[in-house]
Amino acid sequence: MIFKDERKTVAKTMRRLYKQRLTTSSGGNVSMRNSDGYVFITASQTDKSCIKWQEIIVFDPKGKNLTPELKPSMEFAMHQDIYKTRTDIFAIVHAHPVFASTFAVTDIQPVASMTGEARFVLGEIAMVDYKLMGTKDLAKACASSLKNAETAIMKNHGAICIGNSLFQAFDRMEVLEFTCQMYFNTLLLKNCKMLKENELKRIDDLK
Repeated sequence: MIFKDERKTVAKTMRRLYKQRLTTSSGGNVSMRNSDGYVFITASQTDKSCIKWQEIIVFDPKGKNLTPELKPSMEFAMHQDIYKTRTDIFAIVHAHPVFASTFAVTDIQPVASMTGEARFVLGEIAMVDYKLMGTKDLAKACASSLKNAETAIMKNHGAICIGNSLFQAFDRMEVLEFTCQMYFNTLLLKNCKMLKENELKRIDDLK
């Protein structure tokens, strides 16, 4: 089984992340899961700016690497744990966008209640406690934080978004970075008008 279409979609999303300046050529990882339980994820030590579909690893539903010539991302355990915890989602995007990562190294938590779009796309932004990258501890922390959220800031690391599709997960990452930049600007201006609770409820009800 080659799964060319799925692997091309993952590679395209990774290249798009780099093109939109949401990560570096060596940073971040993207995965998707199909309806049969196969997982497709970017390989380690690849140039994410021009990654090809042949550099996307295929895991079977039991976690066996069907592309042993490729080295799995060090964060594969994180993706695995999230998929196990959130059986309703089919895509994960992890990246290091500048403004989201800026909040990751502060004690300030960005909020998505400034605009209707941010609230609708992101919901509540979760915060993941710092754990060493590539460890089981980080995998567990991310999975736990995303039990009731679709977007999270990983302290002293970056950001992670999940979705029903790669487009939805990518869109959340892009909106998260835009929202973090906007919130950063309000801190400089020392003025931010948040939406009221009744307005947030009306937005949440649209879902």
